[in-house]
Amino acid sequence: MPTAGRDDAEPVRVLWAIKGLGPGGAEQLLVSSARVADQGRFSFEAAYVRPDKDQLVGTLARAGVPSTLLGGGRWGRYVWPIRLWRLLPGFDVVHAHSPLVAGVARVAARLLPAKRRPVTVSTEHNVWGNFSRPTRLLNAVTARLDARRWAVSEEVRRSMWPSLRASTSVLVHGIVQGGAPPAEGTRQRVRRELGLMDDAIVAITVANLRREKDYPNLLEAARLALRDDDRLVLLAVGQGPLADEIEALHRRLQLGERVRLLGYRTDVADLLAAADIFILGSAYEGLPVSIMEAMAQGLPVVATAVGGVPEAVTDGKTGRLVPPRDPHALAQALNELASDSNARLTMSTAARARARSFDIRTAVGEEERAYSQLARR
Repeated sequence: MPTAGRDDAEPVRVLWAIKGLGPGGAEQLLVSSARVADQGRFSFEAAYVRPDKDQLVGTLARAGVPSTLLGGGRWGRYVWPIRLWRLLPGFDVVHAHSPLVAGVARVAARLLPAKRRPVTVSTEHNVWGNFSRPTRLLNAVTARLDARRWAVSEEVRRSMWPSLRASTSVLVHGIVQGGAPPAEGTRQRVRRELGLMDDAIVAITVANLRREKDYPNLLEAARLALRDDDRLVLLAVGQGPLADEIEALHRRLQLGERVRLLGYRTDVADLLAAADIFILGSAYEGLPVSIMEAMAQGLPVVATAVGGVPEAVTDGKTGRLVPPRDPHALAQALNELASDSNARLTMSTAARARARSFDIRTAVGEEERAYSQLARR
C-alpha cells in the first residue's frame, strides 16, 4: 500500500470518486463535507465520470477540493476506468460515492502493485433497488474489498445484500450548520419575482428529474390538490434525463402556472425561504439532503415514507408521511397542511429543532478518523 512508511506529518491524500458532480444529493454532500473538512490534516481531490454533470466543480474548487474529469473526450465513456486506475497511486484512500464507480475503483486498486495501492472505502447513498441490475451486481461482488463501508440511512443498509449488512455502518450525513439565514425580505422579493400572490400557499420540491423521484406521482397529486385549494402553488426545482417527459406530462395535466418547473437553480435557499411547505413524492430514496435543508429553514414536510425519509421526518410532528405511488394520499396531506396555518407553524418549529441534529461535521469527523487509521496501516 502507498501508505507504508509514509510520513505521518504529511496530509492524508483522499480521492472522492463519484459518477457526476451535478446538483444531486450525494454531490451536495461532498460540497458540505469540503466546507467543514480538516484540510490541514487531509488533502482532498474529486474525480468524476460524466462531463455533462459538472455544475458543482467550481463550488468544490472554491471549497479547496479540485476535480478531475475521467470521462471526457470522444472515448471517455469507455476509457474512464483506465484513467481512474492511473490516478489511484497518488492517493492513500479512495472514497467512492456511486455504486458503479465504487465497483470499478475497488477492482482498479487491486490491479495495482501492493506498494502503490490505496485503501478503498465507500458510502451507499441510495437503496439498492434503485440501481440497475449490472451495477447492483458489480457493487455487491466487490464490496468486500472495502476497508470501511457506510450507508446514509438504516433503510439503505437494509436494502443491501444480507451478507454485507453486518459490515456496513449507518452514518447519517447532513448539512452545514450555523450558516447565515436568508437576508431579510428574501421571502417577499422571491415571491414578487415569481409573480406569486401575497396569500399564496407555496409548496416546493427540490428533486432531480429522475425515475426514482416519481414526478408523475407528484404532478398528479398537485393536480388533485390545486383543484381543492385556489391558493396553492407548486415550485419544482431540478433537472435531469426525464425533463421532456415531465414537461409533456405537465402540459397534459394542464397544470399551467400553478405548477412551475424551474429547472436547475443556484438560489435554492432563497426559494425555500419563499415557500410554506416542502413536498417530495419519491418512489425510492436514501436520505434526501433537500429534506434536511428544507427543515433547517423551518418548512414542514409532506413526503412519501420511503428510504430514510421516516428517519428524518416524524409524521404528525415535523410533517406528514404517506405511502409511495399514492397521489390521492399525497394530495390530501398537502391540502390538510395548506389549510391549517397553526399546524404549519407548530411543525415549522419542530422541523427547525430536528434539523439541528443533521450536522455534516459529525459524519465528516467519523470519516476522517477512518481515513487516518487506514492510512497508517
